Amino acid sequence: MVKINFIEQQGDIPDPTFNDRALIELESWKEHALTTKNYSSTIIAEILENPSVKELLLAIFGNSQFLTQSLWHEPEIFHSAVIHGLDETAIKILSSIQKTTFWKAKPDLVSKNLRIAKRRFSLLVAIGDISGFWSLDIVLRMLSDFADCTVESALANVLYQASLRGNRPELSEENPTKDSGIAILGMGKLGAKELNYSSDIDLIVLFDEKKLQWRSTKSIQHDLHRITLDLIKLLSSRTKYGYVFRTDLRLRPDAGASPLAVSTAAAERYYENLGQNWERAAMIKARAIAGDKTVANNILKTLIPFIWRKNLDFSAIQDIHSIKRQINAHSGHQEIAVAGHNIKVGRGGIREIEFYAQTQQLIWGGKDESLRARGTCDSLRALAEAGRTEINAANDLISAYYFLRHLEHRLQMVADEQTHTIPLSSEKIRHLSIFSGFNDTEKFTSALTSNLKIVETHYAKLFEESPSLGRTGNLVFTGTEDDPDTISTLKTMGFSDGSAIATTIRGWHHGRVKSTRSTRARELLTELMPQFLTALSETVDADSAFFHFNNFMTNLPSGVQLFSLFHANPKLLKLLAEVMGSAPSLAQQLSRNPELLDGLLTGDFYAKLSNKVDLESQLDEKLIHARDYEDILDITRRWTHETHFQIGMQLLRGIIDGYSSGLALTDVADVVLKCLLPHVEKTFIEQHGKIPGGDMGIVAMGKHGGRELTFLSDLDLIFIYKSPYGVSSVSDGHKPLLASQYFARLANRIVSSLNSLTSEGKLYDIDTRLRPSGNAGPIASELSGFKNYFLNEAWTWEHMALTRARFITGSKELAHQINNMLHEILCSRRDTSQLRKDVAEMRIKIHRERKITNKWKLQNIRGGLVDIEFITQYLQLLYASDNPDILSTETTLALNNLVKSGLLKKDVGNDLENARNYYKNIQSLLRLTVGMDRNPDKFPEALRERLIRQSQNTNTFKDVEDTLDLYQREVFEKHYKNIIE
Repeated sequence: MVKINFIEQQGDIPDPTFNDRALIELESWKEHALTTKNYSSTIIAEILENPSVKELLLAIFGNSQFLTQSLWHEPEIFHSAVIHGLDETAIKILSSIQKTTFWKAKPDLVSKNLRIAKRRFSLLVAIGDISGFWSLDIVLRMLSDFADCTVESALANVLYQASLRGNRPELSEENPTKDSGIAILGMGKLGAKELNYSSDIDLIVLFDEKKLQWRSTKSIQHDLHRITLDLIKLLSSRTKYGYVFRTDLRLRPDAGASPLAVSTAAAERYYENLGQNWERAAMIKARAIAGDKTVANNILKTLIPFIWRKNLDFSAIQDIHSIKRQINAHSGHQEIAVAGHNIKVGRGGIREIEFYAQTQQLIWGGKDESLRARGTCDSLRALAEAGRTEINAANDLISAYYFLRHLEHRLQMVADEQTHTIPLSSEKIRHLSIFSGFNDTEKFTSALTSNLKIVETHYAKLFEESPSLGRTGNLVFTGTEDDPDTISTLKTMGFSDGSAIATTIRGWHHGRVKSTRSTRARELLTELMPQFLTALSETVDADSAFFHFNNFMTNLPSGVQLFSLFHANPKLLKLLAEVMGSAPSLAQQLSRNPELLDGLLTGDFYAKLSNKVDLESQLDEKLIHARDYEDILDITRRWTHETHFQIGMQLLRGIIDGYSSGLALTDVADVVLKCLLPHVEKTFIEQHGKIPGGDMGIVAMGKHGGRELTFLSDLDLIFIYKSPYGVSSVSDGHKPLLASQYFARLANRIVSSLNSLTSEGKLYDIDTRLRPSGNAGPIASELSGFKNYFLNEAWTWEHMALTRARFITGSKELAHQINNMLHEILCSRRDTSQLRKDVAEMRIKIHRERKITNKWKLQNIRGGLVDIEFITQYLQLLYASDNPDILSTETTLALNNLVKSGLLKKDVGNDLENARNYYKNIQSLLRLTVGMDRNPDKFPEALRERLIRQSQNTNTFKDVEDTLDLYQREVFEKHYKNIIE
């Protein structure tokens, strides 16, 4: 009689879920099993008649299609396990892949044999697990031992192939990895000898350059990269024989930026300077599994001070706590839906048990070496023995760990899938229940939820005095891969690409920007990150806010001081987020010049805005220190951006309104032109000299002329010159030019000084199309020619535009001449009916071309700003010949002048002025916050609330929209039609 070793000690074998299928498979397989070569049919028949063997086979055939296929491929493994025992069969398989003849074979053959060995060993482990002969501890160790052997054998083959290429001069015939200088660390579950049934393996490939003997045609790093790729391919690639292990190298130092194989020197530098607490937690489980184990053990010894700190300050402990606190822990009193629950990373899952142990190990293991165990359960026992964890808590967690790992294996054995998720369908849950040893689904779900709740209760209590860092859900940025719950949380918060954001934040934690290269900065960043993200998510555009914040972080020279300020004063953080997400133009300036933040911190940006005289003095004083022309351009840009930032912040915070911001922005533009012009002229004169008796002035048009610039406004400019001999005058420099060429080039030089990009950005976009004949005419107009054009050739719309012409800079004499000329043109007597007809037709043409129906497009919507401007400009041109005092480049002043002169009824003037002020306040805020986007459905809540606050007698966003409708109907239907149409 055949002695069946392991059956005598087996535990409870699960029933077959699909009994009929199992019986059919069993009968078919019996015939196949009798044909195996190594055992006689008599012995096999005797084995198959054993009731316990039959029970085991039915459990396999009735629960796992994958294991059923494995039995058909490898019946001899089953026979060997029954006849010789599981342990002896395991030793036989492990020994076979360590033989010299195994790893010296060609790569394709090694690949095939490794995959066959994996299939056999997986079947053997499943037999030991399902039969109950092997405990969970033994199953985990066996799976890990097999992984160690396969990685070692694969590395031996890869190095052997490298020696055949001539890269490796000396190779041990018995063990090519010994003293190779190349070492492999097993991380995670592999390092802890806790590998699961269908697990991938986490590896770190290291090499010691001093020990590495290598002949390289390119570089050692290049060849080590190829070695690593060959190793991964040998283990991970899928062939018709399957795969060995999915291999992950992302736990290596700075995985996003480092090569696949890292030198030990580089690894030491990284962990010493940039290593994070989550990496300390990961290194607890690190183990030398293959290659040159002397090198591996040396680096692990070197890293002991990094992993196990003798003294932890409060901030470091807080950062360790944050590994857990980033997860939105639950108390255990809430219901857990079994269907679809992830038993690894979900509530009460395996990850929480591991984090529970690792965080306590990091805190206490520096002083107590007994707490430095790699295994999860060993760690929990050690913590309990040392009094660092309650004994009951440790026992509960260990019991839950065994339950969940057992269930994890059953999930993965069904189809050899790396899954941790309970199925959604009730039929599949029933299948899992039976395969896990529960014939009653309700008892299974009850046992599962009980264990999950026990874990999450202990997990939540561990840091119950620390507030959660996951405000609305998980916000986990440790490790090297996305946490699914974190991506979901980011999406809920309003970020469209959570994965990209998580990747960027992990880059910050890896010290890829200057501001996070100190340990303390990264610890503060971990603590602040939920506040950062919450604040950014509440802005006008969460994605844009994060983009600008990333640029800000990139340009920030140091983070500790600023992060500490944010930690102490969350209002400053909220203010920064508001800028990043609510004011794109300000965010760009702040990202480019982080020193602007000083003004926010000190409150200087909220001081009263300077008048034009003081602004001019400020800029002139700064320009005194310029070293050259390029310095002049950069200084002017820095000063302009800083001043714009101050104006923008005051508008954003409601300190000034849209009308005041328009005046302030216009003053800045005027000062820039006035201060910059002499320096541009100086460099120009050095080349071309001067036009004797010549002069040029700059005239502002459009919003600039009307003193109502916004943050997205370009500058409409006209250049007008005079010379004693008209266009035929010649300059007196060493490169003389005719007057027409001279002033055209000078005008272009001025435009270039304003719109060219330097290291400090640009000042303004410039539009010169309002000059005579537009783009067809010269950029600089001669004074008499300009006057002649407007008196005899210009269209009515050009005269309308000229009502906003305002002299900015040039000599007093030329200013007097230009102003007199403008006055003469605007006060010309006109044909009343033709003027009205031209204005009406021009407005109709604009409306037909643009077809604006969106009430938020305040410029061109009927009843909007253009209608008010057309009314004002029309009335000025109509009445200025007899009433020159009504002229003003500012629409508001012109309306007031018309009312004072009795040419416009007071109630009409008030209606138009009130509507215009309402529009301008909204327009200024919108251009600062959402740019040119006028889709109200995309206005975030923060912007809507701000619009409500700045509008009188409005309590809801609909009230704001209703007010817009009312003003637009009133302006168009009541006033525009009556005055012009």
